[in-house]
Amino acid sequence: MADARYSRQLLVLGGGGRRLRETAVLVGGLRGVGAQTAAALVLAGARRVVLHEGGAARGGLQCSGPTSAAAPQFLQGERSVSQDRAETSRQLLAALNPDVEVSVHRGELSEEFLAAFQVVVLTEYLLEEQLRIGDICHAKGVCFIVADAKGLAGQLFCDFGEHFVVHDPAEGDPLCATVQHISQGNPGIVTCTGADKNQGHRFSDGDLVTFSGVEGMVELNSSEPCPVRVLDAFRLEIGDTSTFSPYRGGGRVSEVRPCQERSYEPLSQALAMPRIQARSSTELLRSRSLHAAFRALHVFCQERGCLPKPRAPEDAEHVLELARELGSALGPLDEDVVRAFASVSAGELCPVASFIGALAAQEAMKAITGKFLPLEQWFYFDALECLAMEGAAGLTPEDCAPRGSRYDGQIAVFGADFQEQLGQQKYFVVGAGAIGCELLKNFAMMGLAAGPGGDITVTDMDTVAHSNLHRQLLFRQADVGKPKAEVAAAAVRLMNPDIRVTAHQAQLGPSTEKLFGNTFFQRLDAAVSALDTLTARAYLESCCIRSHTPLLDTGTEGTKGNVLAMVPPLSQPLQPGSDPADGSFPVCTLRFFPSAIEHTLQWARDEFKGLFQLPAESVNRFLRELPEEPAQWEGLVVPEQVRRSLQERPQGWGDCVRWARWHWQLRYHDSIAQLLHDVPPSHETSPGVPFWSGDRRCPHPLTFDPSNDTHLAYVEAAAHLLARTYRLPSCGERVATQDVLCHTVLPPFVPKDRHYVPAADGMEEVEEALEPGQLLELVQELAKWKQELGGGTEAMDPINYDKDDDLHLSFITAASNLRAENYGIPPADRLTSQRIAGRIVPAIITTTAAVAALACLEVYKLVWRCRDLQCYRNSNLFLSECLLFRMQPLPAPTYWYRGKEWSCWDRLEVRAIGEDGQAMTVRELLAWLQEKYGWTVTKLLHGSTMLYDGEEDEEMRARQQAQRLSDGVEGSAEPRQLELQYVCAGDKIEDACPPLLCTLP
Repeated sequence: MADARYSRQLLVLGGGGRRLRETAVLVGGLRGVGAQTAAALVLAGARRVVLHEGGAARGGLQCSGPTSAAAPQFLQGERSVSQDRAETSRQLLAALNPDVEVSVHRGELSEEFLAAFQVVVLTEYLLEEQLRIGDICHAKGVCFIVADAKGLAGQLFCDFGEHFVVHDPAEGDPLCATVQHISQGNPGIVTCTGADKNQGHRFSDGDLVTFSGVEGMVELNSSEPCPVRVLDAFRLEIGDTSTFSPYRGGGRVSEVRPCQERSYEPLSQALAMPRIQARSSTELLRSRSLHAAFRALHVFCQERGCLPKPRAPEDAEHVLELARELGSALGPLDEDVVRAFASVSAGELCPVASFIGALAAQEAMKAITGKFLPLEQWFYFDALECLAMEGAAGLTPEDCAPRGSRYDGQIAVFGADFQEQLGQQKYFVVGAGAIGCELLKNFAMMGLAAGPGGDITVTDMDTVAHSNLHRQLLFRQADVGKPKAEVAAAAVRLMNPDIRVTAHQAQLGPSTEKLFGNTFFQRLDAAVSALDTLTARAYLESCCIRSHTPLLDTGTEGTKGNVLAMVPPLSQPLQPGSDPADGSFPVCTLRFFPSAIEHTLQWARDEFKGLFQLPAESVNRFLRELPEEPAQWEGLVVPEQVRRSLQERPQGWGDCVRWARWHWQLRYHDSIAQLLHDVPPSHETSPGVPFWSGDRRCPHPLTFDPSNDTHLAYVEAAAHLLARTYRLPSCGERVATQDVLCHTVLPPFVPKDRHYVPAADGMEEVEEALEPGQLLELVQELAKWKQELGGGTEAMDPINYDKDDDLHLSFITAASNLRAENYGIPPADRLTSQRIAGRIVPAIITTTAAVAALACLEVYKLVWRCRDLQCYRNSNLFLSECLLFRMQPLPAPTYWYRGKEWSCWDRLEVRAIGEDGQAMTVRELLAWLQEKYGWTVTKLLHGSTMLYDGEEDEEMRARQQAQRLSDGVEGSAEPRQLELQYVCAGDKIEDACPPLLCTLP
């Protein structure tokens, strides 16, 4: 099993993620929650996933409810509804990931059978069976999870035994910082910075740290982890350093994350007095009420053989009575929560099932990998705020009665009329990656745009990549290289043939406004952002703000995720963000003064481009422009990169290895030795102030060792890449490479005087000039090269860095770690190097599935045309700690202008057609504003362009007023709109005023 498929996931789970490949998991129950759990574990790469039909086949809670037993979950297409659900699910799950063995178990879950698993997840079993299996798993040391979803609520329970070890409790790499100074004292004060010297250290009080590479106060390098106390963003307080040697320079301070041990009670004990994860007393009361309600639901089903009828008050009251009895030890209950839960508990909603299933899968991964803090021990979720929406609150049992439809589970909650509205929706999904796939899958199960007039438009400019397959549910190995949007659209049509979905392979932006313009956005019911850059998300936000289109913005990073709802005109518009820094650092830092692995990785990226991309592009460009006639060669300027490419042109594999060995010597020995020759370790910028101090770590040259894996990895990768650029065959045998190295003798290094010259920002390297007489010879050699190509102009193949290419990554990792060794910087492993150098956002299926599910819950509210902002939720999710924060979006801000209160969504609109049927002139628009609002406009602007300025002279004002609003505006197939700003007489130029939207003919 190659790591390439799971690279983004390994960035989340760390090395523990590889334990998935050795694990067997049992998933009981194959309705919504079980299907989502099983799919996530299969995509994540568990070695073996065994499916078991649980309560539905054995008299569980779902068996006699009003939801149709034939209603398909997303692992079943419409055509397979009448087929064996377990076998159909097995086939489709196996197709998700050929690395995973997927099987079905149809017998009893005996002690002997359960002992073969590391994790058991139950999703639809009677409580009696949950208790029996839970006791077995606890006794056998098998991690046990219960996950259920009923209507608008879900529960999750974890029992990982009495001595469960969490190997790595936190997300991301351990924190580290560069030491600037350490004082002698009690306590000692450490001054330090992050990778960017303008950033602080990011440590917190109580964090354990170790030191390395400290010069002078060397006692710290061998000391045990010590706790820190934060003084400010750049200073930490540590223990007693008064007896240590004086600090001289250098050093790193690194976070240590100790293992943690957790103890869990079996379900039989945890049921009565539950440990519930909650953030506040209010949330705890709500969760305890749901805990009692779920227990009561089991009793209700045992008594009556079915779930409560939808919207039946008498059934809901009986559940409440049972909950009062069962929850008496928990204290008072929120009876409204219990009633609301019971009234729709027969319902089955894809978003709720997906959310709970995603959480269950993440807890299973915690059990397997020892990564992140597991749930302790109960978690409850509900979206009962949906029932407060106008229209949803007054539904009757008749409205929610089953129709024999695949959507009966949804009708049980929201009624049949609502289902018709869902089918008529027009939605825009921007992005068909991980979140986009989950959104489309949920939409298909919900029946969004599956009726007359409905339509989902999905666009994504990318094609399916191998690294997408571990989390992008709708893609298979055979889809690699195909357009994402088209593949995703075809996949959801198989899930629900009624869904109407249109796919585009286009990037949303100014260049596609003719396809996705104002008219397109104005016809939408809503848009959903599943984009992976803040720049693209900000553009989509601006389109939706301009057209007053509701927008659900989604995003993930590792186990963190969020959903933001923008509901015009109720909520505050989303605030466009900007992409974080692109990883760039000052040139002097990269060339001479690296102090963190981020610096050496960026340097390695620049090396890659400078060695294997830019020279080849320069040669090809020069040959294209080279005149055919030698008489025209005189005076040609040969770029340095072209000259070097010709001089270093290899003839075979041995030349490539020798070039790589020479370049190793140049970069990791000679250039460092030259730098130290010009600026010795003892050099002082002024008396008593050493040059090599603070951010400037004094480097040391390396000596090539053919037995050193990193040294050899660099030579091999560089030689292979050079061979590719010159279109030469490579040799994959290490013995042949080592043989060339053994016979390679390089001249001894002789330093040059004043080769590096101190400059304002650090150092400057002095390039050697080429003798003028050599230029003609070079041009002649290049002409000969061109002739060898048969007159062609592409002599070399430029290589663009691909963060998922193994060879590229091998070079970057080795080049960076050798540079780090030069400067005493701790190296980075291959996975960390890939993430930092490729600027990769860690990703995992569980987070994307959970975030998409939360977004779909907001879709229900938008379909209801809910006008109560209190019903909407923004969500922030932290799966590493099983934490969810849901809060009401902020209301739209208002302001006063000319004696009236205006919403931020308000604007003045005019159909800007003049008396002659053409676009209004500026004069006509000014007159319209005077007549309509009584405002005398003194300045009129379109962006930064002044259309009218009342302070100009009479002649200029007359010319401005005679201009048409259409002047300088490009035509398009749809009505053109201008958004103008203005200043009225008596206003200050900074006064807020509603924008003026002019629709041109």
